[in-house]
Amino acid sequence: MERLRVMFLCTGNSCRSQMAEGWMRALAADHIEVKSAGIEAHGQNERAISSMAEVGIDISQQQSIRVNGEMLEWADLLITLCDNAEEQCPIMGQQTAKLHLPLPDPAKLKGNEQELADEFAQTRELIRQRVDYVIQQLHQVA
Repeated sequence: MERLRVMFLCTGNSCRSQMAEGWMRALAADHIEVKSAGIEAHGQNERAISSMAEVGIDISQQQSIRVNGEMLEWADLLITLCDNAEEQCPIMGQQTAKLHLPLPDPAKLKGNEQELADEFAQTRELIRQRVDYVIQQLHQVA
């Protein structure tokens, strides 16, 4: 059976979509192929990498990339994680389903190191909840 292909999209592909890709790989790699991209490519975010490492998920080898038409054609399901990605998303293929699950961008937050680490941890857990939700929904329709 062919695995479902899921793409996570956010503004810069540095935090939210990278973390979502990591969670999806960790929780459903046997059933789902996953990629992430951004409307722009802002590079990897060290806080996102370290926050995911705290729960045993290594996203350090993932690349921050800009979405293109080939990726959109590849995806069976596109999940936008911010309003900017939802509004700026290029035209998708007719076979691609779309889901919008917005989250605030932890990279834009200000504070001391502990406050930022706490915010990234909170975002990490919100993303896990969204990924769990998507997996549950996909199992119901499979």
